[in-house]
Amino acid sequence: MSERPDLHARIAAQREQRAALGRTRVRRTITRRDGMRVEVLTADGTSRWLLNFCSNDYLGLSQQFAVVGALQDTAAREGVGSGASHLVCGHHAVHEALEHELADWIGAPRALLFGSGFLANLAVVQALLGDDDLCVQDRLNHASLVDAARLAGCRLRRYPHADADGALRQLRGNPDGAALLATDGVFSMDGDIAPLRELALAAHAQRAMLYVDDAHGVGVVGPDGRGSVAAARLASAAPLQLVTLGKALGGYGAAVLGDADVIEHLAETARPYVYTTALPPPLAAASLAAVKLARREGWRRDKLLAQVAQFRRLAARRGLDLLPSDTPIQPLLCGDDAQAVAMAAALEEHGFWVAAIRPPTVPEGRARLRVTLSALHTPEDIEALVDALAVVADRAGDLSGAAVQDPGNALRDARPRP
Repeated sequence: MSERPDLHARIAAQREQRAALGRTRVRRTITRRDGMRVEVLTADGTSRWLLNFCSNDYLGLSQQFAVVGALQDTAAREGVGSGASHLVCGHHAVHEALEHELADWIGAPRALLFGSGFLANLAVVQALLGDDDLCVQDRLNHASLVDAARLAGCRLRRYPHADADGALRQLRGNPDGAALLATDGVFSMDGDIAPLRELALAAHAQRAMLYVDDAHGVGVVGPDGRGSVAAARLASAAPLQLVTLGKALGGYGAAVLGDADVIEHLAETARPYVYTTALPPPLAAASLAAVKLARREGWRRDKLLAQVAQFRRLAARRGLDLLPSDTPIQPLLCGDDAQAVAMAAALEEHGFWVAAIRPPTVPEGRARLRVTLSALHTPEDIEALVDALAVVADRAGDLSGAAVQDPGNALRDARPRP
């Protein structure tokens, strides 16, 4: 009998491989926040303030006083936890109010709350598809959609990024069983928007259900911030979509919105919904306040769009290699993993926090700095960041060595403005 593999040895080998490829991932600890400025612990145990350009708090609602006040008031009145799953005794009035508010905003018949977008995607695919069914997905979909199809046991077929004809070919080539065509609305690492009208036509032609994960779209794009589905005028052609509460809305959790019969089916059968504790009522109250602000305060989106235009205009002047994106997600391609990490480290040495994104989050050879903008940034913040990025890009070859000897020196003339 062959010897059973040792899991500790496997873990050590995989860690060594990640380190060799420059793909070690390290958690950072934030000790204080003040708008888009964050105090972060460093490796030597000290802390420093950084200007944050990697948060998904696009509308700046996570610290907004009305949102925080709603959370505090509900916690004082009802406590922290919900007490059980939604189907036992964990469904509170504030959950019901949030679902109604989301459905009314997005323009869907019903909404169903989940603890996270990852759980919501697992729930949708698991509840709708079985072993003999088909899930067709964009190659750059979020990992939760890919994992959902694998866990559901259905056939997973992927098409080239944003290629509606490719999606149609996959559907035609796999004609048996029920089919779900799933795509991100706004792609989290590229910032571009899926061709939803064309995908809807492909789904309709092949009798497939279209599911749009609009985690990075709702609150930011579309009329009144209603997301990429509304921007494509597809409310009736996209019966199912995901809204996250943890990005533009600044909180935590997610909701799936769609036809009443589909939502009821999910509520009764989706394992990630049935067998997990409901979202804490204070968090639901905070999200309810955030949704109302997102609907009412269009100036936040207007400011964000102006910042995207400013960033891209300044970046073009400095010759920075940005991917095409009209959303707050603005990726700067680096190509090499080590180069992306070194550039991020150089930026941090001078006061900017920009995430280096490497495989497997993005394809091989497509490492990048993922810049994200918020309504809380100022024009001066953006101008200072572009100045710093330009200097770092010029020094990229020197920075991507085994060690960066003095990354702060490369940026001595590109300090963030107070």
